[in-house]
Amino acid sequence: MTTTTRPETVTPEAVRSALATTGRPARPGPVSTSLTFFWRAMLKIKHVPEQLFDVTAFPIMFLLMFTYLFGGAVAGSTGAYLQNVLPGILVMTVTWITMYTGLTLNRDIQRGVHDRFRSLPIWRPATIVGPLLADTVRYTLASTIILALGLVLGFRPGAGVGGVLAALGLLLVFSFSLSWIWTLVGIVVRSDNTVFAISNMIMFPLTFVSNVFVPPETLPDWLQSFVEVNPISILVTAMRGLMHGQPVGDEIVVVLLISAGLVAVFGPLTMLVYRRKS
Repeated sequence: MTTTTRPETVTPEAVRSALATTGRPARPGPVSTSLTFFWRAMLKIKHVPEQLFDVTAFPIMFLLMFTYLFGGAVAGSTGAYLQNVLPGILVMTVTWITMYTGLTLNRDIQRGVHDRFRSLPIWRPATIVGPLLADTVRYTLASTIILALGLVLGFRPGAGVGGVLAALGLLLVFSFSLSWIWTLVGIVVRSDNTVFAISNMIMFPLTFVSNVFVPPETLPDWLQSFVEVNPISILVTAMRGLMHGQPVGDEIVVVLLISAGLVAVFGPLTMLVYRRKS
């Protein structure tokens, strides 16, 4: 016959002393949490460098192809055309790769990664804001490649380094705000192929039906009306003026207002949909 001994009663104080010897760490704030997810996105690029293909190979292809394809026909020489088309190619390339923000987010959602993020006691928007900040590094890299190649080919900005940096700053602000649209699309749709299709359907007319490649006055009247109000055209005009030291009028203000409007509308809408997504 076996006998059992009744365990001694464990007091709550003994449990607490065994589980925790130090105070609970402070809850991370919005800045530190966003920077953590920013670094996560950068590590993904480090471990999968193929992600940088769109910001390295494509800018080179676009600049060389369009400069030597249209230069003689539009401006009479590739050198003259390069001074005008490089800011446009810069805008077209960087704004186009903003779609990869939605693609990456959609893939993480489909794999269940964001289900784990939503269970963490963190500032919820950080899971979106961090990757968006990381994408600005991709935009900067693409811009640097285009400018470096342009300088080799003969591009000479009349406003010098200051004008170029101001133009790049304006481009990064607009691209960051535009990426909120693709973030929302990436949350709503069910596959990354759909994100790619929707973003291309929008970006094709915005970038090609603009003043990137040809002067608007050479287009039909009904098409000129669209080109003049196209945000891409307004951004290109502002960047050309900043880079070459030409008057830009109200284009800079308009671009900043459009950027603020995109963030004000699509930022809260994106987070609302993200919170409600099961």
